[in-house]
Amino acid sequence: MKAVIQRVLNASCTVDGKVTGSIGQGLLVYFGVDRGDSEAMLPRFLDKIAKLRCFHDEKGKMNLSVSDAGGSVLFISQFTLSADVYHGNRPSFDSAEEPGKAKAMYEAAVSYLREKGLRTETGVFGAHMEISYINDGPVTFVLDSDGFPKGC
Repeated sequence: MKAVIQRVLNASCTVDGKVTGSIGQGLLVYFGVDRGDSEAMLPRFLDKIAKLRCFHDEKGKMNLSVSDAGGSVLFISQFTLSADVYHGNRPSFDSAEEPGKAKAMYEAAVSYLREKGLRTETGVFGAHMEISYINDGPVTFVLDSDGFPKGC
């Protein structure tokens, strides 16, 4: 699994001229699923996003999570995060999970975040989406499940 996490002042997703999700302050998360990823990996991965202390406290330090800061999450499916761009000039998506499994993982991820009490808005899986946002900072992080220490 991979995610690009951006701290935003606001963000919205539009599909076919209709807003499908919109947030004020919070996190815009692009989420991709690789072949071999499993739902068992979701809690650890999503807890890292939910608990990431990337909002400023009263002393100006990045010390608050999105929920501590009263923010929301706009969670967007993004299979292109699984692209191999190192061989040739056309991205290869061979490592991306097949759409049916990836959609199930995406839906499970959204449910998990909501169950954790985070206001979570979404795009539409597999749709052409227009994403608008104002990045705050900019503050952007890349999270890859391959980076977690094994056995933890």
